[in-house]
Amino acid sequence: MNEHKEKILSVCNEICKGTLMETLDITYIDVGENFLLAKMPVTPKVHQPDGVLHGGASVALAESVGSAASYIFLDGQKFFVRGIEIAANHVRSIKEGFVYAKASILHKGRTTQLWEIKITDEQDRLISNCKLTTIALPRK
Repeated sequence: MNEHKEKILSVCNEICKGTLMETLDITYIDVGENFLLAKMPVTPKVHQPDGVLHGGASVALAESVGSAASYIFLDGQKFFVRGIEIAANHVRSIKEGFVYAKASILHKGRTTQLWEIKITDEQDRLISNCKLTTIALPRK
């Protein structure tokens, strides 16, 4: 798995160049049998006006990781994946450091998938809990 793991992470990070993920400094750092993990720095670039992580940045992180996980675990060569709904509960604020988003599959249907994305801080405290529904459409 280690050889495949490094290749998967390299591809995920490479395809983010020139995208929102690069703008937010999202980096994919770990992948396993049923999860994908990324990190994002919390700096003024992703703050809301009162100096804490903006909920929209958290949601962008969650959707990025969930969609990338769908691509990995659903054979992105045969399907293209789109997010169709996302919900987020923000439970703790953070001003600096890193947040980590771990996407795990809750339901893997042929057409739709349901992902849970937990966003935590460096002490593994929950910042946001998100659910993402994706759809896999066949490539023509």
